[in-house]
Formats: sequence, structure tokens, C-alpha cells
Amino acid sequence: MKWQRWLMILLMAISMMACQRAKEKASDTEELAQEAKIVQGEAAAMTDEAKTEVLNGKDDAGSVDLTRLNRSEFNRAALYLNVPIFWKYGIDTLEAYNLVTLNFYPKAETKEWVTNEGFSSEFYALYEKMVQSIKNKPMVDPNDKEATRRAKVLEELDQAGLVLLESDFSKSSEVERQFVAKILELGALVDALYARQVGLRAIEGKIPADDSASLSMLRRNWRASAESPKMKGDPLCTALGGVNTAIVDVYPAELQSEENFCDKISAQKNAEELFYQFAVVETDEEGSLRAVPYTERYKEEMTAISKALDEAAEILEKAKTETLLAQYLRAAAQSFLSNNWDGADEAWVAMNASNSSWYVRVAPDETYWEPCSRKAAFHMTFARINPEALTWQAKLTPVQQEMEDAMAKAAGKPYASRKVSFQLPDFIDIIANFADDRDPFGATIGQSLPNWGPVANEGRGRTVAMSNLYTDPESMHDRITLASSFFGEAELELLKDGTGPGLLSTIIHEAAHNLGPSHEYKVNGKIDDEIFGGALATLAEELKAQTAALWYLEFLQSRGIINSNMQNRSYADSIYWAFGHIARGMTTPSGKIQPYSQLAAIQIGILIETGALTFDPDALAANGKDKGRFSMKLDKIPQAVDNMMKQIAAIKARGDKAALEALQQKHIKSKDIPFDIITERMLRLPKTSFVYSIKL
Repeated sequence: MKWQRWLMILLMAISMMACQRAKEKASDTEELAQEAKIVQGEAAAMTDEAKTEVLNGKDDAGSVDLTRLNRSEFNRAALYLNVPIFWKYGIDTLEAYNLVTLNFYPKAETKEWVTNEGFSSEFYALYEKMVQSIKNKPMVDPNDKEATRRAKVLEELDQAGLVLLESDFSKSSEVERQFVAKILELGALVDALYARQVGLRAIEGKIPADDSASLSMLRRNWRASAESPKMKGDPLCTALGGVNTAIVDVYPAELQSEENFCDKISAQKNAEELFYQFAVVETDEEGSLRAVPYTERYKEEMTAISKALDEAAEILEKAKTETLLAQYLRAAAQSFLSNNWDGADEAWVAMNASNSSWYVRVAPDETYWEPCSRKAAFHMTFARINPEALTWQAKLTPVQQEMEDAMAKAAGKPYASRKVSFQLPDFIDIIANFADDRDPFGATIGQSLPNWGPVANEGRGRTVAMSNLYTDPESMHDRITLASSFFGEAELELLKDGTGPGLLSTIIHEAAHNLGPSHEYKVNGKIDDEIFGGALATLAEELKAQTAALWYLEFLQSRGIINSNMQNRSYADSIYWAFGHIARGMTTPSGKIQPYSQLAAIQIGILIETGALTFDPDALAANGKDKGRFSMKLDKIPQAVDNMMKQIAAIKARGDKAALEALQQKHIKSKDIPFDIITERMLRLPKTSFVYSIKL
């Protein structure tokens, strides 16, 4: 419609010129009046749609110039102001139809930005504020700590490359829209519980209402501290000055101020009770530590969630649809009252891509979020089942026992192969993530749950791969841009398919959590948490699973399940993935292990050590600009990966903490890995931060 806009403007200009000439030259009055009438008639004949497009660039007085912000600036300004508006990718001009309203923002900030006539007056007022927020950004001032803090908050917000996940249910059935609306209500309750769990509730009311950027940072990061690789650890980059942002709700605040407080808990006689994943630690009247069940500590929040779960189930039951999902929601409602999650897990694993159209998981599950890596965080995943998963399941289900037998052989004694019957990954298209699932940067691309209980112990867990993440055009453009700074043309060609190989890696990684010596596997009566400690146990298990994602490729290729091209593309994808995690740093600012970063360094270190991956500091990368290039030696990778798998699986099988620590220390500080180069290049572009728009 751009040609219509310019045509209308041209016609209007001609009309005005004609009218002016008519006044200046009386002799031509009749002729020019006729000319003016013609062009005005042509302008009037333009479609209403074209007129609306012209008006979208001006307010009623014609004074608002909407070309002052490009798309990136517009979306950054909205983030600065903590306003839920987003300019979608693909259109370079600001149009009313290209704006969406985002979820997970304060409701008070949601306005009617677009009307049937185009942009609203509220939008024009907002646009002026957005322009000012970009033009008048505070600067770092060594003599003004508050100005410096605010400047750093904006820099933290700038680290996000916003990517939209959009879902439209406006044309869905009444039952579907009711169900989605109830799930969103449920998610808000889960968010509120998690906010308390991470300690957010204790500080959010202390930020002034006019400090919109700090409120935006707190909302996105779930904490006052910076979470981007570039800003993380900067004590001045905080949403609230002077706040100890490490305080979480699951341990006494005074205990968390002590160095190595997790070790202090481990030394207690009741350490097993204190570290129970579904309990918080409190100090009793005598100063002793005691475990308090989630259902006691968070009774009000969990009761409200239980009620919402029952209400969501009732919607499905009345419609006589999604019977198994309704049963799960009922079971989960009971678990939120009892703190026993076994019944909910059993109901949950009964669902799959063949018997349900939805994917819902609401529970306390992962432990990465807190300092001791012991307490399960509340979260909710809401997604559509993608039926394409059935194709991979048909390929992998017949060989899952062979995969277990092969892993057992690689691990060696004392581990022995067991019968496995887990569900291979379902593909899910994310609608919305809640609480521990909604990360400030990136998102989980695969998950295998539950982590505890009979379902996990017996290898009957449910595994999913998130199939609609990082597949958008914007993410793919960034992927190739960054990869071209690391590799040569051959490797870059392997990385051009960013969907299939990465999804395969995720499928295998998540399946591998159910194979070999996993979380509940015991050595001398102790599980991995007790042998390695929470953070090291997480590293060991994730390292096993991600190494398996490389190792099983040869297995699958030899059986004709994948071809050699897919095998090589998946190798390349996993290596590029590892670079991304290395760039995040080996530890948090407080010194806590970053499991994925460290496992990535271990893998890259071993591949370099064996010559399967080389780095030439003098060679140019594919972009023709960066000096220093990685090259993959495809003929050497399978053997290097086989040796890697045997080493890591054996560590898990024996519960060999010393061997894991030796492997860890050797590679996370290795001089053979150009950590600085990897970090600098991976951080050239903002890190993906997903935002959500759900229309009912």
C-alpha cells in the first residue's frame, strides 16, 4: 500500500498548488478550478484503507512524525518505559496493524493503542515519551551513583534482542478461549508464587513508580540484579540500589549472608530433611534449622493455584473434551494441597502427542535457580502439541532399549542396563512460559520430567522439545551473522539449517536423561546430589545428556535413522550451541557453577585436545573480517565423542566426584580454548529475550 500513500500525498499537493495558482492568476480561474476538482475527486476515490495508512503517520493536527524511531529503538523504548507494546518483525514502517500488546506487564500500562481509525491519541502521547526516553538516556557519572545505576539499568535492558511468540485464539471455539483464559489466570498465580520464592516480593514495592526502567528490569529478570552476560556481576547494575539480590525465600536470610552456607546445611544432622526439594529451610525458636513443607510456607498461594486448576479441569469436563488433561489438572490440584506430586506425575505422563492437543506442566521441578541447587522452583509451561513429533517417535521408539544398552556398556560397572519405557520427546509449540520457565534471556528448548519419584526412578518420564523457539527469521539471521565470525564456509554451510539439527540434538539430550546412570541412580546407597553435591550433580547429569546428544548421532546414522549430512549438521549445531554457553561465563558473580557453560567448556576442550576441533589464530573467518577461525574435522569427531562419552558416563556410574572435578578444572580454565574471543564474538548481538502476545 506504500504507492497509494505517496499517490494520495502527491494528489493532495497538486490540488493545493492548483488552488493557489487559481488565486494568483485570475485569467486561469476557470481552467485551474476544473483541474483542482479533478485531482480532489481522484483523492476522494482512494480506498479507506489507503487513507488510514496516510493518517497513521500523523495525528489529527498532523504534528506527530512516526519516523523518528526505527523498530529496534521503538521496542527498546517500550522496554525502558515498561509498556506492553511491540513492533513486530518484518515491516520497516510503523503501521497500526503491525503492533501487538504483550503479556506479563502491569495491567495498568495496557492501553487501547489502535482503533478502527488507526493509532489512538494514547499511542501518540506514548510515542512522544518513547522518543524522549531514547534521546535523553542518563549517562554514567562517577560522581552520581544514582545516575550511574539508572544508566546501567538501561544498558542491561539493551542486552535483550526481543523475539515475539504470538498466539491468536480470537477465532477459536468458545471452550478453547475459556480454557486458555483460565490457564492464563492460573499462570498469573504461579508467577506470584515464584516471585515470593525467589525473594522478589520482598523488594518490588521499594522501587519508585516513576523509575519505569528499573521496574521493567525487575519484571524481566525476576530479581534486582543484572542477568545478561555483559552486565551480570556489576554491583551498580541493580534495579534497587543497596539490595542484596542473592536473598531467596527458601533459606533464612541471615544464613544466606554467610560464606558457603550450603555446606553448613549439609553438615547438619537433619541435612536430608533440610535439603528436601519440596520444603523451605527456617530457623526455629531455639536457633536450629528445620524443614517446612511448601504447602505450609506457601499455603495461601498454593491453595489459590489448586482452585484454579480445578476450574480449568471443569471447563474441559463440561465440554467432554481432553479427558486425560482434565485428569492431570485435577491431580495437580490435589498435589498443590498435599505436597505429594506422585499422583500428578502419573496423570501427566499418561498424556502424549497421540491423545492430547495441549501441553501443560505446572509443578515445582528444576533446582538451578537457587544458590544450593536443591529446592524445586515453581513453573508452568503452556503449549500446543506439534504432531510432527510422532515421526521421530516412530523412528526412535524401536531402538530406545538399544540406546540404554549402549549407554550401559559405555558407563561400565557398577552400572547395569535396565529396562526403559520412557516416552520419547513430544514436540511442543510454546504459547507462554510462567515463573521459572520464563527466563530473562533465552528459553529452555528441551526438558525431561519429573526429576523425582517413581515415574523418574522407573524411567517413565515425559520428554519434550520446544519446536517453535529460535526458528523465526530474526533468530536465524542472528545465528548466521555470529557463526560467520567463528567458522569457515564449510562449517557455515552446515549451520544454515537452524531447525532440524538443533531439534534432533534436543530430542537426544532429553531422552538421555532417562538413559544410563541418571539422577536417582545410587552408588553405595547415595544418589548424585549426595555424592557430588547439588551444583556438581547438575553438571554431571547435564554433561552426560549433552555428550549423549553428540554420541548417539553415530548410533542413529549406523542404523539408517539419520543420514551423514544430518549427523554432521547436528555436530556443528552442538558446537555452536556450546560457544553460546561459554560466552555466559563459567560461574555466576557469587561463584556458583553455571552447569551448561562448564559442560560446554569441557566438551570444546576435549574436542580441541583430540584434534576434532581446531582453532587457527591467523585464519580469517567466513565473514572476511575476524581473524581466528575454528574448523571441524568431521572424520575425527565420532571417535573423540566416543571417548568423551565413556569417560563421562563412567564418572556417573562410579560416582567419581574427584574425576569430575579434575575434568572440570582442566577445561574451564584451559589455555587451549580462546575464551575471550568466543565471548566477545557471541556477545556482539543482543541475547534473545522472548516476549509473549496472547490474543483471546
